[in-house]
Amino acid sequence: MTAPATQELWISTFLQAQAAELGAATNTLLAYGRDLKEFSAWLERRKNGFSGTQREQIEQYLIDCDAQGLSRSTRARRLSAIKQLFRFAFEEGWIETNPAIQIKGPGRQKRLPKTLDVAEVDRLLEAARRIGRKDSDRIRNTCLMEVLYATGMRVTELVSLPVSSARGDPRMLLVLGKGGKERMVPLSPPARDALAAWLVTRDEAEDKKVADGAQRSKFLFPSRGKSGHLTRHRFFLLVKELAVEGGVSPEKVTPHTLRHAFATHLLANGADLRSIQTLLGHADVATTEIYTHVLDERLSELVLQHHPLAKDSDDAG
Repeated sequence: MTAPATQELWISTFLQAQAAELGAATNTLLAYGRDLKEFSAWLERRKNGFSGTQREQIEQYLIDCDAQGLSRSTRARRLSAIKQLFRFAFEEGWIETNPAIQIKGPGRQKRLPKTLDVAEVDRLLEAARRIGRKDSDRIRNTCLMEVLYATGMRVTELVSLPVSSARGDPRMLLVLGKGGKERMVPLSPPARDALAAWLVTRDEAEDKKVADGAQRSKFLFPSRGKSGHLTRHRFFLLVKELAVEGGVSPEKVTPHTLRHAFATHLLANGADLRSIQTLLGHADVATTEIYTHVLDERLSELVLQHHPLAKDSDDAG
């Protein structure tokens, strides 16, 4: 097949295929697009294009990225986008050889995720019962936090839940995750109670909307905004408010740290990695294994803080 005439067409055709064939998320596609445009501009400044790219040019580009002070994770992400573009181009017959196939990147530094202990989570859950201008806000906030901690959902999965998934006092919720993959997550008794209370309040508000001529929302957490549901940004701000109210450092608290807390607390209480992988919706158990390091680090801290020999050695120093 003949290669596209311009580099812009290379990128747009590649992104369309990623969206259609792999169900890539919008944020992922935007990141690929930005990274590939940066590489395209770099090639053009050197009077080159995708069709004529050799391995040496890609390696030089990565060296230049390093010289610019770009982080290891940014460089790894850019190389990933480049490798996927050239693999796609080779499979489509646009190029005869894949110049990126043998290039190894800088890899990503494994940073241990921030997490919260059980007492801190309890303070956030209590704060949710107090924060809000109206009773309905407090009931919604309690539901959001209880369901998030009970399930370990990604924030996008939580805020975009359809109300149909919560009907009938469910023991499990069906969640649509990354790449359109579905999974079931169990609800704890407190989360089920919070969900039932929120449904009553939500439905009353929706009935009033319909009586005023508006359409009924299909989302569990409706909003008047463009998306039709509570946004990720608004929920991010909410958990910061809850942190302040609950006396937990706001720097430690994001929707994602609650997901980490869910996983770490399960592991600490004896759950196996495969089960946690399934609940979190991780494609690879290697992603889930980082929680074992979190647990090891926390146990090490406990020993250093409380073991008599550790104290003696500190005193001796």
